[in-house]
Order: sequence, then structure tokens, then C-alpha cells
Amino acid sequence: MDSTAHNFKKNAAGALNDAQLQRALAHVPRGFVKKRADAADALPEFERLRDQGRDIKNHVLEHLDIYLEAFEEKVVEAGGYVHWATTAEEARNLVVRLCLDREAETVTKGKSMISEEIGLNAGLEKVGIEPVETDLGEYIIQLRGETPSHLIAPAVHLNKDQIEADFRRVHTELPEERNLHEPASLVHEAREILRDKYLDADVGITGANFLIAETGTSVIVTNEGNGDLTQILPKTHIVIASIEKVVPTLEDASTFVRLLARSATGQEISNYTTFSTGPKRRGDPDGPNEYHVVLLDNGRSSMLGTEFQDMLRCIRCGACLNHCPVYQAVGGHAYGWVYSGPMGSVLTPNLIGVDEAGHLPNASTFCGRCEEVCPMRIPLPRMMRNWREREFEKHLTPFTIRRGLGVWAWFAQRPKLYQRVTALASRLLKWRAGSKGRMKNVPLADGWVKYRDLPAPQGKTFQQMWKERGNV
Repeated sequence: MDSTAHNFKKNAAGALNDAQLQRALAHVPRGFVKKRADAADALPEFERLRDQGRDIKNHVLEHLDIYLEAFEEKVVEAGGYVHWATTAEEARNLVVRLCLDREAETVTKGKSMISEEIGLNAGLEKVGIEPVETDLGEYIIQLRGETPSHLIAPAVHLNKDQIEADFRRVHTELPEERNLHEPASLVHEAREILRDKYLDADVGITGANFLIAETGTSVIVTNEGNGDLTQILPKTHIVIASIEKVVPTLEDASTFVRLLARSATGQEISNYTTFSTGPKRRGDPDGPNEYHVVLLDNGRSSMLGTEFQDMLRCIRCGACLNHCPVYQAVGGHAYGWVYSGPMGSVLTPNLIGVDEAGHLPNASTFCGRCEEVCPMRIPLPRMMRNWREREFEKHLTPFTIRRGLGVWAWFAQRPKLYQRVTALASRLLKWRAGSKGRMKNVPLADGWVKYRDLPAPQGKTFQQMWKERGNV
């Protein structure tokens, strides 16, 4: 997938002025935030589970090579195959070659962000293979030639009338006078179209929420059952997953399952949680004849042992996106690559470079809500600060910002002068705001007041109050 992360500011400005998008994004806090809070409150041990999940992931990352080798051994024991890919291009070529060798014409796909990361659909189409997204949200955006705008709700940026228009544009074989005004009718139509695709598919491709080292099992979590049909009906099932998805045992996987749906959609558990171990065995009524797992690194191993290792704990629940005021304002496409929101602001620079994605760590208010709701307790604000430091060190930040920080640092090293200047600035801002207490026009703050008023300082400065209390 080509990146436009370097154009984040332009992308964000366009998103803010897109009335259709803003109407769709209004559903994000209503649809996710309260449900997650209610689900967490209803489970007394939720916070303890978060600690357990964090600790399990930390343990795995300290011994990642051991667990990956154990997983491979169990997959082979079950009759499957494991393929290792260092880069996105290598993973894409591996999957395409597997499909070509089986003379596949149609491939069904369950939702997988890794397939977006490696540009799989374009790779399949290039050799004449039709990829069909079977997750409803992914199917909708495939019709539009778009990419997912959310980890778990790929079409959250769209409204019902847009989807209806796309169905009428593409499904021309169906009666023009059919009723598509209700969401249920749209779901029914997509289901009818996709049924034939499941039966025609030569290969089924899914992602994996977890890979279990103890048994060589891949786990997918869905609410539509499309993942089951994708991996059971075709003769070949290919799993594509990144290396950090491995967990030690079935019991460990159950811990993450209890956290994932509650954090993502506010459910106790998703409608379908499917465990797949190898190909069909003798006596099995259904299942694939072949089972392949493609394990992708693509820069993740280089994160181990660095200040960004904690990012590898992510289980892709989307909670940080749902609670982020920046994501709620601009949506996922503004971030310009596969991963958006706070987790994307940390992960994307690791995968495609801070030179390309340096704007993303700056797309944060540092309110801390992302870390507060993350089921893996990932310190996202801290890692965004780390990227800002890297960006500054490489002189990628604009000169005006670096110059401004230099001026601030000069004053900060002279406390008495700093206190006098800030006290004077506070009085001037209060005077400028007048009785309203807010300002619409402030020198050197055009970027702020362009979209919001600036509140005037209230009361005394921190240094003044500190001194009055006898602390200095």
C-alpha cells in the first residue's frame, strides 16, 4: 500500500471539510466508547486481565524466537506448512505463488490488516486472480476502491446512503426497484452475492488474531462468520500474520479473547471465535486439504529491545482509535497508511520510517485516553514523544518549531527571567481577551485559533502560587 502519511496535514484538512465524513465519524464515540466502558465495568476482573495480558505479551517478546519455532513445529506436526517472510514484498510474493501453484482463479479473504500492509489484493489482481473481501465492511470498501479506515470497522467513514449507491452501481444484475433503505436489506444483499463467491473460491485467506505455540493453532475473531466460510470451503487455507501474534498456550489465548471483544466492540465475546489447527483430517466432514501460515516480520524484529518494543503487545482492538479526539475528528484515511489513530502514530514510523510518517506522532493532544483504555496497557503517548525526539534529532521538524523550542529552552534555563516573561505574557493575554475570557486572534498562534478560541490564562501563574505556599 502506497503511503500518503507525509501529507497528513493536507489529508486532515480535507477530512475536516468533508461533510459526509464528519457525519459518519459522529457515530464513532456513540458506537464504541460507552459500550467499551459498560463491558469493562461489568467484569470485575477486567483490570487484572489487562495486567495478565500485558505480562504474557512481555514474556513472549522476551522469548519470541522460542515461541515462533514451537509454533512452526506444531503446525508441521498437524500437517501444515509455515513460510517466513522478512519483507512485505516477500510475503506478498509467497502468497501469490501459493495461489498460482494451485491454479486459483478466485480467492476469498477474511479481514486482515496484514494483507493491506503487504498490498496483497493488488498482487493477486496483477496475475489475474480475483480477490474477494468477505467481511462486510471490507467488501463495501473494495467496491469503492478504498482501504480500511479503522482496524475493526473498515467502512466506519461511510454513511448508509453512500453504501446503497455503491450497491446499486455494482450489483446491476439485481432489480433496480429493490428496497435498500434499511441496513438489514444491505446486509442481506451482500450475503447473497458473497455466497456464490465462497463456493467458487479455490483458496481462502485469513489473518490471525492469535497464533498458539502450544498447538500450532491460528485464531480468528469475527462477528459475521465470513472467516469460517473463507477457511473451510476452499481446498487451501492460507493464514497471513505478523510474528508478534504468537501466544504460548490455549489458556493464554483465552485471556486475550476475554479482553479483545470487550475493548473493541463492548461485547463479552465475538459471535465467532474460530480455532484452526492444520488441514482437514481423516473423518472430518469439512475443511481445507492444505493449511499454510505465512509469518511476516517487516521491521518488527528491529523493534525488539528498543523503546518501541511495547507496541508489539497490540492486539488490534481499535480502542485507542475509538477514544482518540484526533481520530474522531479526521478519521483513518487522513493518516495515510494501513494503521491509524494512536497505535498507527507509533507503529507506522517503525514500519515505513519517520522520514515518511513523522507527522503522525504529532497528531496527538497527549490527553492519555489511548493508554487509559488500551487492554495491553501500551504507553502510546510516551512512544509518540520518543518519535518526536527522533524527528527533532533528524531535523525533520520545521525550522520555525525547532527555533521556537530553542528560544523556550534558552528562557527555561534562566528561571528568574522565565518567571517574569511568563507573568507578563499572562497579564497581556488576559488584557487582550477582555471580558469574554477567550481570544480569536493571537500572534504566533494562528494554527490554534483557526479552528477554536484560545482561553485566556486564569488566576496566578504556577510559579507564583508555588512561591506563595512557601515552597521556594
